[in-house]
Amino acid sequence: MAFAQSQTRDRALAEINITPLIDVMLVLLVIFMIAAPVLTKDIPLTLPQVAPPAPVVPPPPIELRIDALGEVTVAGAPVAMNELVSVLQTERERLAGQKVVLSVEASYDVDYEVVAKVLANAQNAGLKNIRMR
Repeated sequence: MAFAQSQTRDRALAEINITPLIDVMLVLLVIFMIAAPVLTKDIPLTLPQVAPPAPVVPPPPIELRIDALGEVTVAGAPVAMNELVSVLQTERERLAGQKVVLSVEASYDVDYEVVAKVLANAQNAGLKNIRMR
């Protein structure tokens, strides 16, 4: 008989009282029924209008070419290696206030030493944006 009583107690403890759950659900239903029409109503506002920004056209890059013999040309004009820093500084100052890009195109047959000297001269001229092609 003691075994039967413990079985009924265990079963009574295993049941869930859903009355508080139903109360919470009804309260939430009422809240959403009241709040839904308020959320769907438009609020008239006059917002300031902003003109679209003018497109920024970057300046053309400074074209620097190195041929197979190691001769350097800047914007189509041949330049000696010892004059390269001053020519690049002049080009950089000409494009002052804009984002200056140096575009270096080297021949496949050129020595790496020449390319390294050109890049070092470009760095000494104050150019930081260098694009290799």
